[in-house]
Amino acid sequence: MKKNLGVAGELFPQSVFIVASYGEDGTPNAMNVAWGGECTRTQVAINIGDHKTTDNILARGAFTVAPADAAHVAEADYFGIATGRRVNKAEGSGLTFTRSEFVDAPVIEEFPLTMECRVVSVEDWAGEKRFVGEIVNTRVDEAVLDGEGRVDFSQMRPIVYDSTRRVYRVVGEEVGGAWSAGKALM
Repeated sequence: MKKNLGVAGELFPQSVFIVASYGEDGTPNAMNVAWGGECTRTQVAINIGDHKTTDNILARGAFTVAPADAAHVAEADYFGIATGRRVNKAEGSGLTFTRSEFVDAPVIEEFPLTMECRVVSVEDWAGEKRFVGEIVNTRVDEAVLDGEGRVDFSQMRPIVYDSTRRVYRVVGEEVGGAWSAGKALM
């Protein structure tokens, strides 16, 4: 038997993305964003409300996106609970922010994968902004690459947000092959 929950967004998982940007004065900032993802092979979309990051991206036209990993869960959560309008999150996190070679936004060195994005569109959505960024470069630590040069997410151990329990979970277990598991039903 099923129960109606009403208006409840219960899709799982919600990726934990760390979106980094520069303020007007050049101070790096980062924010934990759950409402986002790849919308094409070469574009990322993120939805964020009224935050320092929103102002930064509008002013600079660029951002970076790093999937948070299990090794940095405390820092990722900090980026979600601290506000960049009151504190310097780059200093508070203790992480290393470096200038991207490709866009006007910082890269956080400790996260194993970072997509560097140039804003291609901004839409207003009920008090929030939807930013679509063109991925102009993806940086990845060689330690999370497999023998064929592909990202091995079991090595990276990205985290996702479980909104029903308000916890982070690790992604990693393989349960079937894409474009092959369903062939048994054909």
